[in-house]
Amino acid sequence: MLFHARKVGIFTCTILMAVFMAGYPLLHAVAEEPIAPLQKQLAVVIDDFGNDMVGTEEMFAIPVPLTIAVMPFLPTTKRDARLAHEKGHEVLVHLPMEPLRGKKSWLGPGAITTDLSSAEIRKRVEAAIQDVPYAIGINNHMGSKATADERVARIVVEVCKEKGMMILDSRTTDKSLLAKLAKQMAVPYAENELFLDEIFTVSHISKQMNKIQKLLLKQDQCIAIGHVGTAGKKTAQVIQASVASIQKEARFVSISKLMKLEP
Repeated sequence: MLFHARKVGIFTCTILMAVFMAGYPLLHAVAEEPIAPLQKQLAVVIDDFGNDMVGTEEMFAIPVPLTIAVMPFLPTTKRDARLAHEKGHEVLVHLPMEPLRGKKSWLGPGAITTDLSSAEIRKRVEAAIQDVPYAIGINNHMGSKATADERVARIVVEVCKEKGMMILDSRTTDKSLLAKLAKQMAVPYAENELFLDEIFTVSHISKQMNKIQKLLLKQDQCIAIGHVGTAGKKTAQVIQASVASIQKEARFVSISKLMKLEP
């Protein structure tokens, strides 16, 4: 997993501490020891809010911090963003961006496509941010073509910098330029490590949650993306069922907490 922010630099830091307790000898942590469970963090981002999607209610019932990615200009955009904020979840603008395959009509209103002028792209990104209350950053909806186009990606990152927002790259392509451009412009950036529900079955989603637990045995942080919509109820069910076991290894945190953008 890659992330960087002004406060921490590009690599994750593990702080080793020596703790003295009355009646016990001074204990020294060593680099080879595994990271303590409470230091490990999992940020789960749920995409596709904004259109009264299946699974919305079930996601909001999960009793851990989530990051809610809300699509702009849709019937329940503002309602979903407000509900997320009221329940203590962080909000992202789920910015629709052009894919390599598929119809542009699938993207919804205000989509960022490579045939737009630079001025129109800027206008649409600014309008999307304005339309989603409480948003602290953006992540891309689809976007395998647009995030790999330097002109388009640069404008998106520039607007985020101007607005003081972070970027989460959903990583729908390994050719995405968001990381490079965010680093150049010192914009807080993180990227998705795995999708939970690209296959809409409980067995697959459960397998992906198991992958997260295995990853957390080897690393201190993980970002994963799930969705409301077709698999929404199933994804919520599996996350809910996994909370207790994951909390033995890690804490569920917001995206900004994982990126150390907040205390």
